[in-house]
Formats: sequence, C-alpha cells, structure tokens
Amino acid sequence: MTPNLPDTGTFVGRVWLPQAQGPALVVRRGDGLLDITSPDLPTMQALLESEDPAAVAQTSDGTVIGSIDEVVTNSTEAPDAAKPYFLAPSDLQPIKACGVTFVSSMLERVIEEKAKGDPAKADAIRARCTEILGDSLRAVVPGSDKAMALKEALIAEDVWSQYLEVGIGPDAEVFTKSQAMSAVGFGASIGLHPISTWNNPEPEVVLAVDSLGRIKGATLGNDVNLRDIEGRSALLLGKAKDNNASCAIGPMLRLFDDSFGLDDVRQVELTLRVTGEEGFELHGKSSMAEISRDPEDLVAQARGAHHQYPDGFFLMLGTLFAPTQDRDAPGGGFTHKMGDLVEISNPALGRLANTVRLSTECPPWVFGTSALMKNLAARKLI
Repeated sequence: MTPNLPDTGTFVGRVWLPQAQGPALVVRRGDGLLDITSPDLPTMQALLESEDPAAVAQTSDGTVIGSIDEVVTNSTEAPDAAKPYFLAPSDLQPIKACGVTFVSSMLERVIEEKAKGDPAKADAIRARCTEILGDSLRAVVPGSDKAMALKEALIAEDVWSQYLEVGIGPDAEVFTKSQAMSAVGFGASIGLHPISTWNNPEPEVVLAVDSLGRIKGATLGNDVNLRDIEGRSALLLGKAKDNNASCAIGPMLRLFDDSFGLDDVRQVELTLRVTGEEGFELHGKSSMAEISRDPEDLVAQARGAHHQYPDGFFLMLGTLFAPTQDRDAPGGGFTHKMGDLVEISNPALGRLANTVRLSTECPPWVFGTSALMKNLAARKLI
C-alpha cells in the first residue's frame, strides 16, 4: 500500500512527530520528507496563506525525518506511536464539500430519495428515472434557461427532487463535511456510522483554498456516503456526513506551480478500487472533465461576501462515481463491509488508501484545534 506520488511536483503534508507529540509540516525532497515547521510556518494554514506556497516549500530549510517509504510503512490503522506517520494535509481549515456536481451521481441521489433508503427499490426507480432523464442533463448548464425549462418538465413528470434542484438549479450544494483537524490521512481507518446499512465511498478531488478564496493546490479525498441515512431525509445530512473518521484526505497536497495547476485539476481522472476481505472487488472512475460546475464556481459559491473563511478551507468537489454493482443478493446493490480497503488514485496526485471500520471502532478524535495550539506554544512555534 503506497502513496504512488509522481516524480515531479511540489508535495507538502502533515506527519505526526512522536518527539514533539504533535504534527510537523513536511515537504517532499527526493525520496525523503523534510520537516519545515517553524515560527513562520507552524501550520499548513500558514503555508497556504503565503503568496506562492510552492516556492516557500521548495526553498525552506528543515530537518529530514525519514524516507517517504518509512513513514508510509507506519501509516496504518494502528501506527507505532514512536515513529512518524501521515496525517491529513489539512489542519485549521474546515472541510467543505459539494454534492450533486455530476450527472450520474445526481441520478443516484434522486434514486436514494425516491427509494427512501431501501436498496431493493432502487433498480425499478433507476429504470424509470433513466427513461425520463436519459443523458439529456449532460448538456445542461446549471441555472440556465434550458435548465429551468427542464425543471418544469420534470416536475410535470413527478420526478422532481431536491437533488435535481442543486444539480441543475443556480445554487450548488455546499455543506460542511467535517470540522477542522478531524480528517484522517493515508493508511488510517475511515469510519461508517453504525446505524448505516447502505453506503459507499466517494472518490473526489479536494482543493486547498486560502482565506482570500485563492486555490493553492489539490489532493484526493473520500467523502463517505451513507446512502440510506441521507436517502431517508435530507435533514439527516449532518448525521450521514460528519462522524468520527468519516473524511479521509491525502496522501499529500500537491501545490500549484509550473508543473501543475487548476487546468490540470479540470482534467483529472480518478480511479477507485474497493477490495473486500472476502475477495470482492469493485472498480470505478470519476472524471473531472464531466463535472457540471467549474471548480472556481464552486469555490465562489462556498466563499465570498456571504461567507468568510479566515483560515481558508478544503473543498471536496463531488464525484461521478455511484456504485450499482451487486455485492451479495441480486438487486441489493453495493454496500461496504468492515475491512474493505478503499484506494483512490490519480497519476498526478498519488494514491489515498484507507480501511473501512465503524466510526465507533476507529480511534477517537482527541487532537483538535485547542490541542494543536497548546502543542505549538509548548514548542515555541507560536
């Protein structure tokens, strides 16, 4: 299980440093990880607030804490506490997420709602929705006159849904996925709320955005989806999305520089592999080229005069992936089993790998923002 980072690019991240009993800000240098934490760069947030984070990371002095392979080897569900291991690359930033930004996943959200969280009803509803919608939504610009005309037609067919509203209406769905400091990183357990029986991974590109709304880099994320909980009621979105260990980000953040930028993000293709302990395999893809809203538009809908983020934020852009492959009984669709290994990868961003557990069985979240501030103060970094 490796992060498969490309040879080129400016990659930064966060690593738990045992001797400091806290996180270190690291940059990849060759095959090693260089700790560049300092009073000027105490956090990832501080680095991203600089005008050119890639240049700062590339020129900062620091201390080698080990090879990437060594840190990866210890980045597991139960790491050796005496050795460094990867954390999520975000720290002070809240994790925001966009939903229903792809046509296929939008259809699946409609099905979730109509099925009321019952996967056995999903096949029949999917057939009816496809009969009405077809591929017509692919050419529709959200919020356009054509989109509004389509909305009226779908209402007349009695298949209008709140998911279609945010899929083709003027306003994107932007919600809080998880709190600052709560995301897990490469190799860690990723959690499912124990009341869920129908769920799946959501492979996504994640943008790092500073306090002024400037996009500074990108990484990979898993916005775990509890299809039955959200399908029962949109008012349960918070319960479905924000749980212990339910958000994974990593392996490292690729900062924008001459080798990689937002136009590259717009063409990213993600691959997904889920491997069960019983030998089951699920493969999927999500292509940013098919997103219905541009990443800059999604950032602008999240942040602006209507909402400020003084510490910046990480923004998950949504996914094209919505699994329909049966895992057990015919017509039962896909759902996770404990022990599933989820791998999300892209040649430019690397691989994010996590093992599925119940949120109640993942290590509890105990190191929050107040703990970080106390730790940095004790290390004389703030």
